[in-house]
This record gives sequence, C-alpha cells and structure tokens, in this order.
Amino acid sequence: MRAANRKRNLVTAALIAPAAGWLSVFLVLPFIAMLVFAFGERAPEGGYQPAFTFAQFANLPTRATAFWNTLMLAPAGAFLCLLVAYPTAYYLAVKANPRYRLILVSLVVVPFWTSLLVRTYAWMYILGSRGIPNLLSMIGIEDVRLLNTPGAVLLGIVYGYLPLMIMPIYVSLEKLDRRLLEASADLGAKPVSTFFGVTLPLSLPGVMTGVALVTILLLGEYLIPQLLGGGKVFFIGNALVDLFLQSRNWPFGSAIAVTLVAVVVVVLMAAMRIAWKIAGTRQVDLV
Repeated sequence: MRAANRKRNLVTAALIAPAAGWLSVFLVLPFIAMLVFAFGERAPEGGYQPAFTFAQFANLPTRATAFWNTLMLAPAGAFLCLLVAYPTAYYLAVKANPRYRLILVSLVVVPFWTSLLVRTYAWMYILGSRGIPNLLSMIGIEDVRLLNTPGAVLLGIVYGYLPLMIMPIYVSLEKLDRRLLEASADLGAKPVSTFFGVTLPLSLPGVMTGVALVTILLLGEYLIPQLLGGGKVFFIGNALVDLFLQSRNWPFGSAIAVTLVAVVVVVLMAAMRIAWKIAGTRQVDLV
C-alpha cells in the first residue's frame, strides 16, 4: 500500500514539476525581483539603486489618472462584454441547431486567428477621420470625433475580449440539464421566470469566470488604450511602459506593478466570494 502511494505521489510530482518550474522561473522570481525594486530608488542614470524606502508607494497618487481610468473602464468593459456575450452564448448553447453549433462556436474564436494589433489598427481606420466620421460628414453631421476617446477604448475592449467572455458562459449553458427547463415549464413557469429562476443561477459560474478573466486581463491592458485612446485614455499598462522604457524609473514602475497585482488578487477574491454567495456553493472555479 505504501509503495503504491509512493509511486502515485512520484507520478503526481513528475506531472506537476514542469508547470511548477515554469511558474517559479517566469512568475514567482520576477515578482520577487519586482517587489525588491519597489522598495529601492531610481539610480541617477536610471534603473534601480538598492535602498529601503516607501517613497515609491507614497508617489502612487501622481499616477491617479491611470489608476482611475483602469479601475473604471476595465469593469465597464467587462460589463459591456457580458451584455453582448450572454445572449450570444445562450443562443449557441440552447437555441442553435446542433448541426451548425460547432461552426458557430468556431466563428466566435476566428478573430483570435488574427493579431490583436492588426484588428486594433482596423478599428483605428474605422473610427478615424476617414471612417465613420467621414461618412457622417457626407450626410451633414460634422465634427464627430470617435477616435482617442473612452468610447473608442471601450469599443476596442468589447471587440477584443468578447470571445473570452462568451466561451465560459457557453460551457456553463451547454452543460445545463434541459430537463430542468422542461420541468419548470411543466410547473407553469413562464420563460422569463424559467430564465431567472433556473438558467441564470446555473450559468453563474461561467458568468463569474468570464467577468473575472476579462477584468483581470484588462487591468494590465496596454495596446487598446494606446492605439484607440491615443495617449488621452491612460491605463496602468501605459504608465508602466512609460516608467520602465522612457523615464527608466524602475522602482516607481515596480511599485505600481505590485499595487496592480494586489488589485488583481482583490478582484479575484471578490469575484469568487460573489460567485459562492450567489450560486450557493463553494465549488466554483474561476481560473
């Protein structure tokens, strides 16, 4: 018995070891280095100078705009993704013809076959002066500016992250026991009552997974606000690029990055708590 358990433990360790090693080298160690940098000082020529000070964290309010934009637009973008993703996922999982369902689901992930950079440049053209504003000017609507606005950033977020919201919800709905819906209808419940009483609660794990996944990724987003915001809609990711590559203030950038990681952890824990509370179970996996 002991030999069997020992063999099982060795097999488990061998399976876990590659992932654990990868995470240790490319996640844990860089985070430790970043944490050390956060308590240091900027060297005269830029970079890191050993020290122990909380001055970098005291300077966080100087980047309040980046934090504000990120903490406002990231949840707003996730919410808009949810508004579009849930009806789409519901149709794919419940209403779509099973013969064509795989094709329709494949179409959801087709945008991922193209670089996000290329797709974002396409939106720059559509929202730019030669795109929609040009068409509006032809019908007498002048001076419309769509690019370099929060609305453009939100549009890019919804377009770029929508598949990541659709798929977890689709998986939850696809596993839904249809007999529950039939039982609800047999008991006289209206479709709206069935949706809010049966379908929505059972799909909440997928909803919370999608919301958490999209929100966490948006907290570190750089490309979309840079291109569609034109430097006027500044996210934390943009601030980090500026501090590390332009001003070379590595300690201050590390302090912002550590704070961002703390925010991500808080968001993830809050999402798990909400999911557990609403779904009435502690067996909800968010990632």
